[in-house]
Amino acid sequence: MSNSRSLKIGIVGFGSFGQFLAKTIIKQGHTLTATSRTNYSHSCLQLGIQFFRDVRTFIEANNDVILICTSILSFKEVLNSMPLACLMKPTTLFVDVLSVKEHPRELLLRVLPEEADILCTHPMFGPESGKDGWKDLNFMYDKVRISNEATCTNFLHIFASEGCKMLQMSCEEHDKIAAKSQFITHTIGRTMAEMDIESTPIDTRGFQTLIQLIH
Repeated sequence: MSNSRSLKIGIVGFGSFGQFLAKTIIKQGHTLTATSRTNYSHSCLQLGIQFFRDVRTFIEANNDVILICTSILSFKEVLNSMPLACLMKPTTLFVDVLSVKEHPRELLLRVLPEEADILCTHPMFGPESGKDGWKDLNFMYDKVRISNEATCTNFLHIFASEGCKMLQMSCEEHDKIAAKSQFITHTIGRTMAEMDIESTPIDTRGFQTLIQLIH
């Protein structure tokens, strides 16, 4: 791992997306721990990751970064369940990976201690689109509250070193752009479905792309 210090990263929520990220992160030489409501101790053992059933013990494990990989619906509950007073490092960097950004930003600012750093991110890929590597895949991030620039930079380097397109923008801007693109995609897809449009032998590439929205 060049030009970057090894980090101790704790993953909260070790489902499919958490495991997907972990496999690449650990290859870069970082140390990982994990906790989850489901017992993933066997999966962690195979990857060389220490799994904690007890959240308090996980919080006390002296992580540089706590990477929250839960769903949007459970994010608030999971965050509120953490015994944050037990943090060993006051400036621990908390990172979320949700596809919406203002919601986790507001919750993290409200719940976390003022000393804790906050980085909101959206890796715009997953286990399927990123199965052959992360090169040229978009990674959005917003440095919401950062006092330890070194830890933040080292964490972002995980994605930059894999070839991701690093997109720095505010959570507000991200959600505005996402809302517009989702509206357009939904509207075009619904209209084409209602028109019962099918592919033809003389389709352009652009038309073929639109057809894929409804099939």
